[in-house]
Amino acid sequence: MTIQTRRERERAERERLIVSAARELAETEGWDAVTTRRLAAVIEYSQPVLYSHFKDKGAIMAAVAVQGCEEIAAEMRTARTAAKGARAALTAVGETYTSFARRRPALYDVMFTHTVDLPFATPEAPAALQAAFGELFKAVQPIAAKGDDVGLLTETYWAGLHGLVTLMRSGRLPEEDHDQRLALLIAHFTTGVS
Repeated sequence: MTIQTRRERERAERERLIVSAARELAETEGWDAVTTRRLAAVIEYSQPVLYSHFKDKGAIMAAVAVQGCEEIAAEMRTARTAAKGARAALTAVGETYTSFARRRPALYDVMFTHTVDLPFATPEAPAALQAAFGELFKAVQPIAAKGDDVGLLTETYWAGLHGLVTLMRSGRLPEEDHDQRLALLIAHFTTGVS
């Protein structure tokens, strides 16, 4: 192993450590608690070391968001491919999306609520963001009617899921009725689909 290879490996390990520490701190104390000073103390490196990897807290949040999109894409893919039929796939993806938001609220927020410096809905979007949207797209595509713009239909389904999750998590919609609301959303998207 060359010195350069070892340095690259160590750099990648530090980046993973920073992202992991930011996630853990955000999940336990919220994103306001995530500061470069606090992260430096947690990972036992100086702030300049953090800045050699990420230009600011926003860049760290963006890295966490990309990682979260990889995870939700994998979970939705597993749910979608295990489902039998278009309606079941759309339901499985919706339930998985909701479950992810409930289990990882700070991660969900950095992915879909907080402003992060990532290009969304463009060809320049990171692969993980495209994969997450792609899983929604693959669940929606089979229920699209002839002439529907599947991308816009997918965005509408995603907006419905996000709205339900956000309003439920904020206490504006009672959590106990979430499954019924999700069933209504899916029923209206899949009228005439098995």
